Amino acid sequence: MDFWSRKCLKIVENRFIAAFKRCKVTNFTLIKLLMKMEEGKRQKQIAGLIQEEMNDIFLRMRLTMMDGGMVSITGVKITPDLLEARIYLSLFQVKDNEAVMQKIEDKSWEIKKELTARVAKQLRRMPVLRFYHDETLDHVFKMEELFKKIKDEEKPGEASN
Repeated sequence: MDFWSRKCLKIVENRFIAAFKRCKVTNFTLIKLLMKMEEGKRQKQIAGLIQEEMNDIFLRMRLTMMDGGMVSITGVKITPDLLEARIYLSLFQVKDNEAVMQKIEDKSWEIKKELTARVAKQLRRMPVLRFYHDETLDHVFKMEELFKKIKDEEKPGEASN
């Protein structure tokens, strides 16, 4: 995971925890919610392997720069049965998100063929690849914008008191 992805996730995590504290949810409840989302060791290993190989495949197939913007793999999640890999793509300054996602879907067979050649000895069965648009950055920017508006609205109210 690159620097900006970690930074954005940390911002979202901090906002999430702050929201839960305001709602008076106990830490135990928060831990139970987060534990349900926990992946197994093998899932994490396979996800890491696939993400590493997919990054290299995207570079070699020139899929990182499309439609005037940048495409990056933000994460890979594997289902518990290890038969489906959900690949989350971040699209930065791309003119048409749907067109880029369609181009990647169209090349998914070539991507899977290349990935299978690379990891065939490490996996019994190659998972089905599903590509999703990761809108985390969009949400972070919107949240920061909202927080900035709220902060700006509070300042005039404080001056009148």
